[in-house]
Amino acid sequence: MNPRLSALILAIAATAPIPAFAGEAPRAVVRTDDVDLFYRLYDATGGHPTAEQLQRDYLDAGSEGLHELARQRNVTGERIADTLAKRPAVYADAKRCMAVLPRVRDRLEKAIAKLAALYPQARLPPVTIAIGRGKPIGIGGPRTGVQIGLEALCATDWLDPDVERRFVTVITHEYAHTQQAASLAENEHPTVLEGSLAEGAAEFVTELVTGHVSYHYLAAMTAGRGKSIETAFAADVDKTDLSDWLYNSKPDKPADLGYWVGYRIVKAYYQHARDKHEALRGIFAMTDAHAFLAASGWHPGIDLR
Repeated sequence: MNPRLSALILAIAATAPIPAFAGEAPRAVVRTDDVDLFYRLYDATGGHPTAEQLQRDYLDAGSEGLHELARQRNVTGERIADTLAKRPAVYADAKRCMAVLPRVRDRLEKAIAKLAALYPQARLPPVTIAIGRGKPIGIGGPRTGVQIGLEALCATDWLDPDVERRFVTVITHEYAHTQQAASLAENEHPTVLEGSLAEGAAEFVTELVTGHVSYHYLAAMTAGRGKSIETAFAADVDKTDLSDWLYNSKPDKPADLGYWVGYRIVKAYYQHARDKHEALRGIFAMTDAHAFLAASGWHPGIDLR
């Protein structure tokens, strides 16, 4: 995952679906109560909680998802207090994103339910939206699901200016990674093709279940020059230097064109498949990037309308 959007590619493993009552569709839990817990403390202290208060009254009192975020990414009361002192606007501005959380939670639950309907084998780990130390935006694990830092994701207006849509699509993108084969999603040294297919698959699944991709700016960025971009990509597929294609976006210079090309390869694969459920299984089970590319029928400039 892009370091500006995720500190680590999600750790993938089998996660048992949450049981549903008779007649109910399988569902995943989306928790936002840690955000409320943080801002109650934040408001009660005039925006200046101490490290001790943050540790005792927020981190220690929070959900298991928050505890997982703290364990994996060294989120402590002291580190949050340090970020608050250095970058107070991050936490003050993040309040505007609280307003969209009820709608985000509703849309996420529907998107994940749609994923489960399209792909009954889907694992359904929980999603926790919390407050961190300014980064990372998202992490995940095999048993505790996806954790999102509201303050970090709220600060990425460059990704998509529509806050609600940004939250829904970025979290869905992260969630899609939890379904992928570990050998692809956890590969720390992927080729351009492998990394682009891992991210492109998450983008395609996000669009499939929400109607939108998460890297919203890429459509405008690639308009009218898709064939030339993809021709250059085809020459670089086996490179291990990803800097021209992946994880190279900056707020003032969005990039990550590998996400877009990977998305188009996966979309071509899905469109050409007669059995769409089997196509989703193939997308999530993908381990051989070159075999998948060949099976997709993709070529530079392919028309996917």
